[in-house]
Amino acid sequence: MRLFPPHLRRPVSVGRRATGILMLFAFALVVLLVTIFILTAVSRIAAYANNLDDDRSRQTTAGALHTFQDQLRATLGDYAAWDDAAQFVYAPDGQEWVVNNYGDMTADSPLFDIALVMDAQRNVLLAYQDGKPASWLPRNYFDGSLWTLFDRVRSFDPQVTPEATGFMRTGRGVAAVGIALIRPKSGRLDKPGDQRRFLVLARHLDEKRVGALANTYVIEGLHFANGSTFPSKTVEIRNVHGQLLAELGWQSRRPGDLGYTEVRPLVYCALAMVGLFFLLLFVSGTNMLDRLKADEAAARQLAMRDRLSGLMNRAGFFAALEDLVQAGRAKNVDILLLYLDLDGFKEVNDAYGHGTGDQLIRGVAAGLKALVGPEAVLARVGGDEFAVVLSTADAPATAAIFCDRILGFFDEPFIIGERVATIGTSIGTAVSARGTVSGEELVRRADMAMYRAKETGRGRAEDYHPEMDAEREERNMLEIDLRIAIERRELAVVYQPVVDAEDWRLIGVEALARWNRKGYGPVSPEIFIPIAESTGLIDQLGLFVLHRACETVRQWPEIKLAVNISPGQFRDPGFAVHVGSVFQKTAVDPARITLEMTEGYFIQNPERARAAITKLRQLGVSIALDDFGAGFSSVGYLRQFGFDRMKIDKSLVQALDEGNRAADLLQATVALARSLEIPVTAEGVETQSQALQLQLTGCDELQGYFFGKPMAAEEIDKIYMARNKRRAPTGLRSSGLEI
Repeated sequence: MRLFPPHLRRPVSVGRRATGILMLFAFALVVLLVTIFILTAVSRIAAYANNLDDDRSRQTTAGALHTFQDQLRATLGDYAAWDDAAQFVYAPDGQEWVVNNYGDMTADSPLFDIALVMDAQRNVLLAYQDGKPASWLPRNYFDGSLWTLFDRVRSFDPQVTPEATGFMRTGRGVAAVGIALIRPKSGRLDKPGDQRRFLVLARHLDEKRVGALANTYVIEGLHFANGSTFPSKTVEIRNVHGQLLAELGWQSRRPGDLGYTEVRPLVYCALAMVGLFFLLLFVSGTNMLDRLKADEAAARQLAMRDRLSGLMNRAGFFAALEDLVQAGRAKNVDILLLYLDLDGFKEVNDAYGHGTGDQLIRGVAAGLKALVGPEAVLARVGGDEFAVVLSTADAPATAAIFCDRILGFFDEPFIIGERVATIGTSIGTAVSARGTVSGEELVRRADMAMYRAKETGRGRAEDYHPEMDAEREERNMLEIDLRIAIERRELAVVYQPVVDAEDWRLIGVEALARWNRKGYGPVSPEIFIPIAESTGLIDQLGLFVLHRACETVRQWPEIKLAVNISPGQFRDPGFAVHVGSVFQKTAVDPARITLEMTEGYFIQNPERARAAITKLRQLGVSIALDDFGAGFSSVGYLRQFGFDRMKIDKSLVQALDEGNRAADLLQATVALARSLEIPVTAEGVETQSQALQLQLTGCDELQGYFFGKPMAAEEIDKIYMARNKRRAPTGLRSSGLEI
């Protein structure tokens, strides 16, 4: 055998050794990295399991607190809505029954440990704790949220479960407290508000009951937390004012750590089989990562979808919109946005229920999806709001095409089972020219245009114009000032005379709201009334006018009062209750009051309108159809609703100056009302000639500038005083009334 020369042997040995060391180092590095990876992965799984267990404990603890409060609410309902209680609590000699059935029940009771009976003025009639008379006063024992719940229950309609519960701090700790009106089981209580009695029950949440909750709901170590408890492992208990009362904490079981301890030896043993284990781990880890990525992508897609309609939701829409805007900026194309709001959807939802409303939303979504095609992004961005966005080289033409398609789609009614729903839509359009307008600003502009479409007739499309920003700003300022004016009672109520058509004597007044905006001057009702209706302020404004007018009309015993009612007020299910409350507070005879309303709401919701009129008539008021002749003016509605009075619109009265045909039309209108035995008031009378003609046609009441413009109560008072002195005029003044 030939050997390598000595000077060549060393380098070869050193090279092999170096290669072996390098491979060993690489192998050790791989083993170390694999070990770190495995231990890190297992550690993360353990942490995830720990977090899941803590989340379950948190949810279970929160549920236990809700159940604790709900149990008190159920007990409160049994003890308050009780025929015997309604008999003895309000009886002068019922104190023994009250003590036996309320006070004595607080002794060792798992249901409640405090019972109070209070009157409407917050006077304590009975106070027991743990079976003994209480030595404290409620205002000293409970925190201030007691009176918040008390006032909330005191103002409720007895027919609508007048009960309220909540946690609050007491002199003994934290308790679930409930307040309820003591009433018969039927809910019908014939006691006036100032004579009603209220039951207060309290159930303290002490260490014993916390332990019982822990056993019942399997929450290990449930306890009242102290400052050292880790914040993420507590559930807060707050009162109705949001004040923190206490925190419940639990002992974390950390199942992930226990599992990690169990599997760690197996991991170390598995590392002995480095090659096979590493290969299997690599393959398994790769597959797991793929599954996690797929699940994450699926979850992301699901989070961007609206479950009801199957379209993109608001989050998905904004993400897609921003992508389109950036692409439009890069490709130098316009981005067109159509913002849709359904007209009449709320009425369908209220009339037929949420199930029908959901089916209607799905039908609208399917129809829009077919109309806009795959090139557009379609999303449901609100309850009854949809958005369509797409790239286009000719935004005006594309907007016109899409708006025509969509409006035509809503011309046909929707058939949902056996029901037919007729709705429309208002569309606002805005364009981001070559992507220069951000997505958020584009939505704001389209939304503004959509509201303009609603305000100008609905069922139409409106393009955004820069002038809308100034108008919106002015409208917002008007809304803010109007809200402040209503809250501070800064609006005025004026009265327009209504006279007898025979002798022109004052027999009634119509109450009208007036607003003198601070720093600006008078604002026309034609401006602030629509703002009040669209912002929900009309309820407060209308009740304010009714209340002020009822207070004023008491000084004119022989004068009738007419008050206009907005459709926004009429849609409120509790409107009749609010009106009755006004009559009760002002001590006015409802028979002197006439509520005037236009026909629009009757056409849209005849069934609900009929039910609302029935409730109002039960109060004793009269119902008048206002502005007859200015709109649909259906004879069928006159017969169907049986109005107590019809007011002829001023447009028919002013047409009298145009010739005989107008007089014939007016004559026929009055004759129609006469045939239905409906009295007629003509408004808008401005001349003596008109007044005489209306008198001849058979109108029994007249109203207009000829007899007097809307005026302050002091002016009406002068006319009223003169009316009592003179029964018939001997001459006429320019106002048409003898003063």
